[in-house]
Amino acid sequence: MADIGTDISRAKALLEQGQLVAIPTETVYGLAGNGFDVKAVASIFETKKRPAFDPLILHTDTLEKVAGFVEGIPEPVRLLADKFWPGPLTILFKKGPLVPDLVTSGLDTVAVRIPRHPLTRDLLALLNFPLAAPSANPFGYVSPTNPDHVEAQLGKDIPYILDGGPCKVGVESTILSFEHEVPTVLRMGGLTLESLQEILGAVAVNAHSSSSPAAPGMLKSHYAPRKSFVLIDDEKAFTKPENDDFAVLAFDHKVKGVPESKQFLLAPSGETQEAATRLFEMMRMLDSRDEFSQIIALKVPEEGLGRAVNDRLKRAAAQT
Repeated sequence: MADIGTDISRAKALLEQGQLVAIPTETVYGLAGNGFDVKAVASIFETKKRPAFDPLILHTDTLEKVAGFVEGIPEPVRLLADKFWPGPLTILFKKGPLVPDLVTSGLDTVAVRIPRHPLTRDLLALLNFPLAAPSANPFGYVSPTNPDHVEAQLGKDIPYILDGGPCKVGVESTILSFEHEVPTVLRMGGLTLESLQEILGAVAVNAHSSSSPAAPGMLKSHYAPRKSFVLIDDEKAFTKPENDDFAVLAFDHKVKGVPESKQFLLAPSGETQEAATRLFEMMRMLDSRDEFSQIIALKVPEEGLGRAVNDRLKRAAAQT
């Protein structure tokens, strides 16, 4: 079992030794290693059983540090950094020579963000290297949003989990690319499309997944529970299954004709932020309930963080 605590000095020492540590962010918990150390990065892939064609995100605490390992910072990125860093925004840069090819899966771009969680920011301030840190869970499974999730699945493989409590955003960061004429969102996440549009104007959204992704989190099937998972676009299309061992995961109201004991709400408040915060917790809970063999999810409103929630639901259902 991994130790769980708030000792950033211990986390720093382990990371400097090339070991892995789970860290909290405002989005989800990350499995962190020295982003400049090829062996540590390889250990991340091995521990998660993550395919090497799926690139990683580098985390650090200042824009000045980012400038030390990327090839230039465009002016629009500085505007975004002033507004949204630290926060749930990841930006693609041309990678510099310090970044190992394994981090970027051989691509010439590297994904970078400055997380908001104060404990991890304090840790990053003590390090002279960025942390490569995908979500701290087995590849393809539901992302962890508290330290117990990490311990349950990776505790035997890592020495330490930095305990920052439950994640406040609950879905991964939004990933933005400037490789094309119009800035493009490669993955919807914890920063809304509307927020980006306020700064940048026109912003495109990549609606296509890939088996050879250009950025982290672009695989078609991802964030999935072990049980059968079905996504329904419209509540009117819901049909009660013949088998009785199903659960329904809806947004803010229950579905008519389904027993109360089978119904679970992501956002009783009707807020997409609440749905994002509760999404992975609810998926894990339903996946652990023996009385259910199938989870039926309904799409949430396609606004605010609802876009990111629907993206995760769609990817979770892709394996079914």
